[in-house]
Parts: sequence; structure tokens; C-alpha cells
Amino acid sequence: MAVIALLALMLDVLIGWPDAVYRQVGHPVTWAGRLIAALDRALNKGRARRAKGALTVVVVLLAAMIPAVLIQAWLGPWVAAVLAWPLVAARSLDQHLRAVAVPLAVGDLAAARGATAMIVGRDVTRADTPALSRASLESLAENFSDGVIAPLFWAAVGGLPGIAAYKAINTMDSMIGHRTPRHEAFGMIAARLDDVANVIPARLSAGLIAIASGRRAGAALRVALRDASAHRSPNAGWPEGAMAGALDCRLSGPRVYANRVADEPWLNAAAPDPDAADLRRGIALIRRATVVAALLLATAALV
Repeated sequence: MAVIALLALMLDVLIGWPDAVYRQVGHPVTWAGRLIAALDRALNKGRARRAKGALTVVVVLLAAMIPAVLIQAWLGPWVAAVLAWPLVAARSLDQHLRAVAVPLAVGDLAAARGATAMIVGRDVTRADTPALSRASLESLAENFSDGVIAPLFWAAVGGLPGIAAYKAINTMDSMIGHRTPRHEAFGMIAARLDDVANVIPARLSAGLIAIASGRRAGAALRVALRDASAHRSPNAGWPEGAMAGALDCRLSGPRVYANRVADEPWLNAAAPDPDAADLRRGIALIRRATVVAALLLATAALV
């Protein structure tokens, strides 16, 4: 199964998901999103919302996994790898973060704010360079885990059905796994399942970031081990903590959303705020960590 993950990663890094293809057929995540939205509209009302949310999870998982199982069984691992390709997001992640880093490096805060708003949910309309750098580095670290390592891990474990199931779970969490009056009960199962699915990948991501940081590996691991449990997420604190230790900066902390201030604890609190140069270093660090992941997958495929 590791060969499926490795080939999917290689295709993503080399090609990404071309805009022309997206315009013609969309993307598997958008297909899943339409199904989730339809089930949300149809079922998320009245009584027994938690049970209806559980039914939604089952329906979406079956819709993702049954075709994947049949395709892999009938057409083999090479076709499975091609179909797994759009479910890895290494190239997209790099592009989105460079869209922030380039204007931030020349002091164009308006452009950097616009690009940052595309990748985070917090209010960045008045964010300065340290706040933009923090938000972007946190998104970079978390999405390295959720968008790159977790899909690769589940592809290596379960082939095309594994990565399809993970992306379905992750998409459900992003759409209905919110603690809001509408989704707290309906999306609870989806959110908990996403937490479980990311337990191992999040910790693997922290390890990969530490390895890629070279001489800062010890600091990256120390911060992740010490501070990850303070994060609001049971998983995101691991790659974010490793990133903070690797770059010797502080991440997380208070942030502004649409109608509230979230007083989040700091990761690596004693370190200084990151700047534009740290964001560039973070992007380079994730590129190296992705190479390490590819080497590990290649080794596993050979073995």
C-alpha cells in the first residue's frame, strides 16, 4: 500500500490538481461536500440529531469507500494511486503559504492579509506582520498533518479505500464538526472520528518536522511534547508545537474571530513572535519534511 501513497504524493508534488481539470470535473472533496451538505439539509432538524449525524457519517463513508474498494480490487494499485493523487494536498499547501509569504516579505500587509484570510478562520483584517506570520505558520503545520501526512498514512495503511475514508471524515469534520447550536449534536460523531483518525498522523507530523529541522530537532520535539496538550485540539498542537520549537518562535495564543476573542494558550511561550523570514523558513521546513515522508514511503514500498 505504501507505493500507492508514494505515487499519489509524487503526482501531487509534480502536477497538483490542475485548474482545467477542476473546472471540468471539480474535485473529490467537493463531491463529498455536496453529499454532506445535502444530508445536513435533509437530516439536521427535529429530534435525534446525534443519531442522524451518525447516519450521515455512515452514508458518506460508504459512498467514499465502496467505489474505492471495487476500483482497487479490479484495476490494481497503479490506478488506485492515480485516483488517490487529488486527495493529497502538498502542492496546494505550498502555494497557499507562498501567497502569504511573498507579499509579507516586502511589507504588503493588505495582500498578505487577503491571502491569510483564505487559509484561516480568524479575523486578520487588522493583523500585523507577527500575527499574520503566526496564523500562517499554524495553518502550515496543521494542514501539513491533515492535508499531507494523514492522507499518506491512511493510503499506506489501507490503499485507496483508506485515503478515501480519511478525506471523507476530514471533510465531514470541516463542514459539520463545529460546536455551534446547529451542529454540536449533529456533527459530534464526525468531529470525534476526525480526532481519532488524526491521532497517529499528527504525532508523525511532529516527528517529521523535527527530523527536517536538523539541529533544532531536539527543541522541536521538546516543545511538542511539553505544549501539545495545552492546545484546544487533541492533535493540532503536535505539529504546531514542533514548528514553534523548530523555528524558535511562539505560536497560537489569543486570536480574534468574527464576534469573539479566543484566549488560546501559547505554544513555546518564552520565544519571540515569528516574522516574515520565519514564515519562509517554515515553508522550507515543510518541504524538507515532505521529502523525509517520501523517503520513508519509498523505503516501506521497497521492503
